[in-house]
Amino acid sequence: MKIRNLIKAIFFVSALINLPPSGKANQFFTNHTKKFSQSQSLDSVNTVFPKHINISGNRSFQKFKNNYKGNPQDQTIQTYSDESSLLLANASDIKNELEIQSEIQSEENNILKARGNVLASFKGNSLKTDRLIYDKLNETLKAEGNIKLILKEQVFVAEKFEYDFKSQKGKFSKVKGLIKTESLIKNLNFQRYDSAELSSILQKIRKVKVIHTPNGVNNWIFYTEELKVTNNQWLAEKAIFTNDLLESDQVKIFINNLKIIPKKDELKLKSSVNYLVLEDKFPIPFWFGNRTFKESEEGYLFGLKPKWYLGLDKEEKDGYFIGRKFNSIKLSDNLTLNVQPQFLFQRSIQGYTKSFVGKQESVTSNKVKRDISFADYFALETELTRKINKWDLIIEKKLNTFDSEKFLDALRLKVDLVKEVDFLGSKWDKSLYGVYRDRIWNGSIGESEIYLGYGLKLEKTKSWKIKGISKTETINMGLGNFKGEDLNSKNLVDSYRGSLFYSLDQKFPLIVRDIKNKYVDNSFDYIFEPVKQGIYINTKLAALYSLYENGNHQEYVGFGAGPKFIFGNFRKKYFDYTKVSLLPTYRMKGGDSIFKFDQISDKFTLEIDFDQQVYGPILLKTNATINLDGNSKNYGDFINSKIALNWKKRSYELGVFYQPHNQSGGINFALFGFE
Repeated sequence: MKIRNLIKAIFFVSALINLPPSGKANQFFTNHTKKFSQSQSLDSVNTVFPKHINISGNRSFQKFKNNYKGNPQDQTIQTYSDESSLLLANASDIKNELEIQSEIQSEENNILKARGNVLASFKGNSLKTDRLIYDKLNETLKAEGNIKLILKEQVFVAEKFEYDFKSQKGKFSKVKGLIKTESLIKNLNFQRYDSAELSSILQKIRKVKVIHTPNGVNNWIFYTEELKVTNNQWLAEKAIFTNDLLESDQVKIFINNLKIIPKKDELKLKSSVNYLVLEDKFPIPFWFGNRTFKESEEGYLFGLKPKWYLGLDKEEKDGYFIGRKFNSIKLSDNLTLNVQPQFLFQRSIQGYTKSFVGKQESVTSNKVKRDISFADYFALETELTRKINKWDLIIEKKLNTFDSEKFLDALRLKVDLVKEVDFLGSKWDKSLYGVYRDRIWNGSIGESEIYLGYGLKLEKTKSWKIKGISKTETINMGLGNFKGEDLNSKNLVDSYRGSLFYSLDQKFPLIVRDIKNKYVDNSFDYIFEPVKQGIYINTKLAALYSLYENGNHQEYVGFGAGPKFIFGNFRKKYFDYTKVSLLPTYRMKGGDSIFKFDQISDKFTLEIDFDQQVYGPILLKTNATINLDGNSKNYGDFINSKIALNWKKRSYELGVFYQPHNQSGGINFALFGFE
């Protein structure tokens, strides 16, 4: 969600209650609303809304122009209209103009009362309600019943609204809204609506079926018992947000003691302990603290992204660790820094490390057991990004200890300078790069490392579909200088290397069940879109040629083909979804590299992908690559592998995973978007 969008939305509502300067409007809405009610109730940890909220109207407005005269004693309002019996009042005795349209109006002792399809307008901004009372002398406004604030695709409703223009204090009661972040800016160009459009907009807040938005979460429903406004500060004791537009209990975000302070290009937010609540039963605490979100902030609601995470890395961090993602730090207009400190709690508990070579030993030596100090308890990951003309600069750094004696062993650095260029009639990514201590997993050879490297590469990836066949093509050509471990010894060697790589992946549908409707309703408890069942054939074609400074070269041509099966609807309680993919691949190879990190060693492999619903939302996911080269000493070994156990629901997915081949793992969490 872009912060500018949210800031503009808040300023728009502020315009309604702060009465910006305005001239009298000459046109009014034409609308027609239909009765409908919320079918789902909010039964959360603490229920904040009644079982039934009615959002309705029963009278159509007609376009008209209307003049009125006020009695000097403010006892009556006389109307003159050619096209409608609706009444119009103008309260222009305060600094700014307030315009009220309704079916029935009366005024006594400077108190204006309006009932029946009331439409209060301020400079074209409008608030619709059943009943409204405006006190001219005290400058207070009260509205009750079916309050609706509509900004094209944005919908806000409330039961009650009060505001004091003198003290600039007010409150909304029983607030509910549907925020569409993707179109918020263009919606703020407030326009008139015809009757059919307004009726359609009002019904958007109640969803019976939805469709998945693969590009992220752009739509949110929010609730709060009371939203207070004080001097342009927005306060809520408890606000509840959900990305599940079907309003089930799958996932809710509870924000406590929320305080929002909008400014021109930023948003300041304060809160106490907040909770991500899953299935209305499992609260997970998180903190906003005092945070400022800039215009460039992307991601979840209010910049809400997973901040804390649990990871496993036995090779470099001695096991389990906890990390914290901080907000991006904008150092200048084009320079941004991301920081992730980590606490290596398994290393701190065990009291030693096996992630580094011995003192004064070569970087290619075996890792040994070493004593640790307090500085070894911590690690750090940073990313620095900058826009330089048409180039994107990315500098990634990892530091696996703060112990200065281990600094050179603990530091890993990667620099990329990337630009899109036109080459051979198409778009390519041109990249200048540099690496220091870059880890590489090379199949049966295992983990290896580029000690130092720099170079230039051109790469193009293109995906398309033709006659139902999905295709992905990748072309990569590069020239670089590398220093790494020798193929047949522990020595470091360096050499220039030029390379050319090509691959084409294809997916052929054999038998596929068509999905006529991608919408889902509450009966789809586990998946965000219907399963596309079928049988496919996957194929892979790849070729590589590498040339080294000493005249060495290696090349291969590889081809693979295998089936993919997808069965089940993932709607029943158990074993209602299975995905199996098998892809044997054979490589015809010649020559050898001088390095360990890029040697082609696995001539015949089998890639396996297997997903299985076990019970309810429990999904087992595995993928692995097996060495089937009969001449290899690693025949039958798993050279890549990953196993995950996920809790999969329509609006979110939570899982744990482990990779045995490099002894790493972690926790995954994702929210899914709908419209």
